[in-house]
Amino acid sequence: MSDTILNVSDLHASYGPLSVLRGLNFEVNEGQVVVILGANGAGKTTTLRSICQMCDTEGSITLRGTDISSKGTADIIRLGVGHVPQGRGTFAELSVIDNLLIGSYTRSDDGVQADIDRWFEMFPILAERRDQLAGSLSGGEQQMLAVARALMSRPELLLLDEPSLGLAPIIVEQLFETLQRLNKEDGLTMLLVEQNANLALSMADHGYVIESGLIALEGSAQALMTDPAVQAAYLGA
Repeated sequence: MSDTILNVSDLHASYGPLSVLRGLNFEVNEGQVVVILGANGAGKTTTLRSICQMCDTEGSITLRGTDISSKGTADIIRLGVGHVPQGRGTFAELSVIDNLLIGSYTRSDDGVQADIDRWFEMFPILAERRDQLAGSLSGGEQQMLAVARALMSRPELLLLDEPSLGLAPIIVEQLFETLQRLNKEDGLTMLLVEQNANLALSMADHGYVIESGLIALEGSAQALMTDPAVQAAYLGA
């Protein structure tokens, strides 16, 4: 059985007086792709933001057994968590190359340029656009940049929030093929929030369904794909 890389227990999260998560319990094992499904407003994005301590939280969040629930976001990145936020979150007025360099700001090793070269090889369009402002890129190019920027911190766990949102189907296919390659070839562990449930479950190992800030259902990705309630709510069956 794989080692647990992330364990979340009795997680509560809020934005000021607004309570969003009401006691989540879930885990992600090393090398897995785990998907979180749920309706709009269920708490999916907040779950990812909670892991990075980008909102008010209570409860236990451990990364390889280390409590990260009281650490700052930069420290959590240093410990091995990368985050691709919803809406991509690129620095629009900076160039592609500068966005990648920002992604490496927590590092002190001498491998930054080698990693830039690797992600340029994986996303060739970014190499072509290296000196172009991120805000002038297409939506698909910006999403590729957001993923590459998160990978620049060399994460053990990559959080992805709706990576297919607003993208053309062919770009979504290319992006998810790359993510699958990173998982299979590099063993990169991923926690994925995704509106395209069919696509997400097809590449995932395990899944959780959130309703009103609580885990309503969990199981293997294959089991969730055949679950009548999941099919009716998320798979268009």
